[in-house]
Amino acid sequence: MTALRSGRRHGYIALGLTAIAALTLAGCAEGGDGGGSDSGSVEGETVEIAGGITGSEADNLQKVFDDYGKESGITIKYTGDKGFEGNIVTKVAGGSAPDIAIVPQPGLFRSLVETGEVKEGTKEVEANVDKYWSSIWKDTGTVDDTFYAAPMLANLKGYVWYSPKSFKEWGVEPATTWDELITLTDTIREKTGQPPWCAGFFSEAASGWPGTDWVEDLVLRQAGPDVYDSWAAGDTEFTDPDIEAAFDSVGEILLNPDYVNAGFGDVKSINSTAFGDPIAAAVANGTCALTHQASFLAANFLTAKTADGATPDIGPDGDVYAFLLPGPEAGELAVEGGGELVTAFSDDAATQQVLEYMSTPEFADARVKLGGVISANSGADPSLASSEFLTEAMKIVQDQNTTFRFDASDLMPATVGSGSFWRGMVDWIDGKPTPQVLSDIQAGYQD
Repeated sequence: MTALRSGRRHGYIALGLTAIAALTLAGCAEGGDGGGSDSGSVEGETVEIAGGITGSEADNLQKVFDDYGKESGITIKYTGDKGFEGNIVTKVAGGSAPDIAIVPQPGLFRSLVETGEVKEGTKEVEANVDKYWSSIWKDTGTVDDTFYAAPMLANLKGYVWYSPKSFKEWGVEPATTWDELITLTDTIREKTGQPPWCAGFFSEAASGWPGTDWVEDLVLRQAGPDVYDSWAAGDTEFTDPDIEAAFDSVGEILLNPDYVNAGFGDVKSINSTAFGDPIAAAVANGTCALTHQASFLAANFLTAKTADGATPDIGPDGDVYAFLLPGPEAGELAVEGGGELVTAFSDDAATQQVLEYMSTPEFADARVKLGGVISANSGADPSLASSEFLTEAMKIVQDQNTTFRFDASDLMPATVGSGSFWRGMVDWIDGKPTPQVLSDIQAGYQD
């Protein structure tokens, strides 16, 4: 366990932690090597944190901070902003940056680093990242060979959510290849007489991003990690045949009115359907058989209801569960996912102590056990996750042998990844031809 720098009242209930706290107290008084200010006790200090996490997830995050504050003496105030991605650069440029920002996209993170206001990561935080995360996570928080930011939580993308109880009733099994997935879709439609899939691209922050996840999954599954890396880096263009092939595969489902949009309308209703709560509720109550979303959808099921009005049980024999979107062949799959980066705009002692805490297994465990999320921190305990599904997902992202790739749109420049790519998915659902959509998205690199 990596020691935490501590104020006077820091004390976790963990083996040997009292001794660790005593040792780190002296280190805190001496000041850190990564830019922390030389000061005494941080008790009574306030650290402001901002991010795009809102709702019940924000409440759980604040609870973790409150519990930590009782031990450290630091007051931590988290503010969730649905328009965070569009507002944070303006706030930083205007001199009103928070002490810490929880940044959901590497492209946005790099834009913040370019302002010159982001503080370099301390040696203590960097040591935790080296110890508890695979190198790809550290690379994401590094710019021009300088380490700035530790990961926070994680999500594993590319899941197909379904109802095991309904599958049993229909006599079907989760698909292991793309062809099997299309056959499964046809079978469910034959048995129910309804479109099997529901999808939603609408988001208050910016619509279209759920569609990018579909495409990214298929590029990784069909073309492989080398093409995926080249595409994410901007070297393989959107107009490349491998990328068009991924769009064509996604279109087999999302552009087929026989397959979508269960309970919400036709294909075009995808753009007006919210990505989260309605879809979670639909799978839980049986009006939708299949939906594609990341592991974080598990958090939405905590507030969804089954047809009987109960909170759905997430499990292989429960009300809802998920399997990874398959590729052309059965077997091991490379997976993509995402996660937040914890970025600092202050180097005072209290901020640096909070940053270090947020890079530890203790922080990950505290948040994971509150439900609905996972962490790629290898020192965290997957058994604390709130469902069997999340435990398995967490083991996948923790495994050093997993071929993991960060969400490609999050790695692209913001003008593309959260700009022309998002807009292009909306246009595509509205009926714009695929070649034109791909050309329009690629043009985002010129903006």
